[in-house]
Amino acid sequence: MTGPAEVNNRYGATLLVAAAGLYTADVTVLRFLSPDVPFAQIIFFRSLCQLVIVALWIGWKNPALYGSSRWGKLVLRGLTSLVCWWLYYASFQKLDLALASTLTFTTSLFVVGLAPLLLGEKIDMLRKLTTGVGFFGVILASGVSGLVLETGVLLGLGSALAAAVLIFQNRVLARTEHTATIMFWIGLVATAGTLPGAVTGWTGVTLPDLAILVTAGLLGTLGMLFTVEAYRYGEVSALATFPYIRLFFALAIGYFLFAEIPTLRELIGAAIIVVCGLAAREHRRPVTP
Repeated sequence: MTGPAEVNNRYGATLLVAAAGLYTADVTVLRFLSPDVPFAQIIFFRSLCQLVIVALWIGWKNPALYGSSRWGKLVLRGLTSLVCWWLYYASFQKLDLALASTLTFTTSLFVVGLAPLLLGEKIDMLRKLTTGVGFFGVILASGVSGLVLETGVLLGLGSALAAAVLIFQNRVLARTEHTATIMFWIGLVATAGTLPGAVTGWTGVTLPDLAILVTAGLLGTLGMLFTVEAYRYGEVSALATFPYIRLFFALAIGYFLFAEIPTLRELIGAAIIVVCGLAAREHRRPVTP
């Protein structure tokens, strides 16, 4: 952060729409990856791309941002991001783009549920009601039968839960740490954490697969940077609806590229999750995944 910026909601909204497109493109290009590429390499390249981009950014702006006396909290933040990424990309491998994207919106619902436990915040009845209805939307959209949720849905919900934990970690770190420092340590910890698995499972990545991995890593990192920048210029309340445009991108790409046609049940469930997520949303700092 370079200090308070003049409010420009139109610019912030444009950045969020661009970020939604980048996040969707990220998971889309990975679908063209060879099935022989180990999953650990996907996370490794995602982490490495973020590490390189942010390291260059810090080196150009202010090298002092590489370090921090609160490195323990930054390492824990990085480990949480690693878990979140792992579950996130795994869910997109198993689910249609639209459903996997829909599940990411449950983060706001998890935040409301965890706030009383982690921060001692009091939640009013309306927010409790919207949270409960929102999770009913998850059940509806996921097509659950009985008490059994398919693996991909569980992975998506796990990713959303981890993202909710990230929000609380950000609330602590943002008081003392620069955004660039947080992002640098996320990339550093996640790269180090995935390196052993990527090396031991290395299969000799072909040039096309390498291009896909690097492209996906760049898209995901740019999406994150655009999101952070958007909330630096725009007001959270004014930008609240724009991240949900990602669902429309996912529906369009899923239909035209992969012939994925959502059911009426999935569409109704997605609508419930979006509405309840907006109602439950609190004016918090944006999460850095």
